[in-house]
Amino acid sequence: MATGLFMAAAFAMAYSMLAKRLESTILTAPILFLGFGYLLSTTGVMPTEGAETALHLVAETTLIILLFLDAAQTDLKALKTRHVWPFRMLLIGLPLAVIIGALAAWPLLDHWPIFAVLLLAAILAPTDAALGQSVISNKAVPERVRRALTVESGLNDGLALPLILLLTSLTANVMANDATNWLLFGAKQLLLGPLVGAAMGFAGGHILLWAKKYDTTSDTYEGVGALALAICSYIGADIVGGNGFIAAFVAGLAFGDLVEKRCKFIFEFTESEGQGLSWAAFLMIGLVLVPESIHHLDGPTLALILISLVIVRPLAIWLSLIGTDARPLTRLFFGWFGPRGLATGLFALMVVDRISGGGGDHGGGGDEANLAATYGEQVLHIAVNTVWISAVLHGITAAPAARLFGRLTRNSEA
Repeated sequence: MATGLFMAAAFAMAYSMLAKRLESTILTAPILFLGFGYLLSTTGVMPTEGAETALHLVAETTLIILLFLDAAQTDLKALKTRHVWPFRMLLIGLPLAVIIGALAAWPLLDHWPIFAVLLLAAILAPTDAALGQSVISNKAVPERVRRALTVESGLNDGLALPLILLLTSLTANVMANDATNWLLFGAKQLLLGPLVGAAMGFAGGHILLWAKKYDTTSDTYEGVGALALAICSYIGADIVGGNGFIAAFVAGLAFGDLVEKRCKFIFEFTESEGQGLSWAAFLMIGLVLVPESIHHLDGPTLALILISLVIVRPLAIWLSLIGTDARPLTRLFFGWFGPRGLATGLFALMVVDRISGGGGDHGGGGDEANLAATYGEQVLHIAVNTVWISAVLHGITAAPAARLFGRLTRNSEA
């Protein structure tokens, strides 16, 4: 274990020293950290038994913090009035991606119940800007396009989460013939989580404004407070029976709407410590989940993944932008650069845990619960394979496609 930890730390140090140069190449951080995690698993220097516990801790912590910070950086007023493209992609494109994804996957998963197919489609819908960093940071790409991709990827994971939780509950409990239970459980998760998050974010925002007004805090300390607020929202929702991840996301929206740009930490953390969290999560996914998932990658699964990446997302985005000033080339660009990353992997990990334990905790058991757990494992394998395949495909195309798109749109509006 010590040797593996040393190698992981040394690898992160080496990458950080070359990160600026590597940003303009096909060797993106997700590709390298996923690959290095997989390498550690094959060499045996990092035991996966101990790493599984660490993965759950890293996954939950990363998801809580990034959901909160992504939401806190969103300018809700500007999104409604000026950001037409991301607004359309979020409110129309995301639901379309779930619907089209389920329709496309059903022929390949004809033995699956409809709720499990919809759940898989919902998990494969959120995108991750980290996998397309070469696009987001490339100034050859028009600023409006880069901003739209940033806003969309920052919000779509939080917006997809309620549907994913509802479908998780349905998959686990309806199969166990306990409709009353999933209705009650789902209602508590989806109602109490946002309520707790909104209250915590509103209170935390006003407390920060008060502290800044009377000069009782500083930039250093308010950063610690913001992280503590995200954790409080998560735990507070869990205590009352709500969903902590939704609470963290809603708390970030409420907090960010109040403090706007007066809390520098929420922007600086994402660019520094937040990167470290993402790297750790990708490395742990490569170490713990990728080796087993690759063994489940057969022809139908690969076809499903490629359909999701190459057809489902591009078609959903193209349809969502009909009637806007987005040109065909821009729509295609948006459609392709929707890489599946941390949200997809971490949501799938969360889902399999809930489904595996859902039968006993939320009504039902026996063969039906075991069958639900089996579908949960299959969802996890498909999601993890999607993440590493997307990391490779989007990683190797990000830099050259961004340069080409920039040249094609240089003298015209995107």
